[in-house]
Amino acid sequence: MKNILDHIISYKMEEIEKRKLETPVAVLERQPGFTRQVFSMKKFLKDPAKTGIIAEFKRKSPSKGILNDRVLVEEVTAGYAAHGASLISVLTDGPSFGGSTEDLEKARFNSLPILRKDFIVDAYQVVETKAMGADVILLIAACLVPGQTRILAKFAHQLGLEVLLEIHEESELEHFCEEVDVVGINNRDLKTFTVDIERSIRLAEQLPLHILRVAESGISDSQTVLNMKSAGFDGFLIGEQFMKSPDPAIAFASFVDQLKSNSYESKSLRNDAAPTG
Repeated sequence: MKNILDHIISYKMEEIEKRKLETPVAVLERQPGFTRQVFSMKKFLKDPAKTGIIAEFKRKSPSKGILNDRVLVEEVTAGYAAHGASLISVLTDGPSFGGSTEDLEKARFNSLPILRKDFIVDAYQVVETKAMGADVILLIAACLVPGQTRILAKFAHQLGLEVLLEIHEESELEHFCEEVDVVGINNRDLKTFTVDIERSIRLAEQLPLHILRVAESGISDSQTVLNMKSAGFDGFLIGEQFMKSPDPAIAFASFVDQLKSNSYESKSLRNDAAPTG
């Protein structure tokens, strides 16, 4: 019996072949997005003026169903950018997440790096990612073998894109290679879609010290972000927490305000507890 990920990859392979016929690589290479100067994910994650949050736009998910299918991607992503998001993530998978290429293209006016969130299994999709105006490609270890990960990551770099490698279990650490820019650790099991928030911290300890780390999925409160910052994480991919709200931009702004408040309180407590004299 197929799990959720197997089902997605099955229809994704059919989708890719169809898209290759409809829009060949030569056509993609002539699109405006293909020649634009990209923004750096690593630079924006390191920017102290930003929150470290990769704020996501997605209408639905396989596990939760419809989250929000009434808002405009332009308004939501503009709100994310205005309130300190480090990156914007846009789902482009249609059947399972309600996304599209057009969603990402509509979000491109923002002066932030955009992560194309999809299931990348073919070099054609890397060219497609560049053409639609994204800055970062997502490679999910559970969808690939290590050799594929390296090849796709290297090709992404050749096109000027940065690479976020997503892992969710210890065996996937072997996908890490020098072509990877940032490692995201997914708290959600992609086969069962259950969430274990401690997954990120356990796996992060096994990564090289220099690599930037992003915690993904299941982050619902600002204190979790602060705890993960203390554990060495540089970024936090959050989508459902905002998208399930009637106004995701306002929900994001409120989350950031709470994050700043909790951060200030934590610093005050540490200062009060510091020895004097």
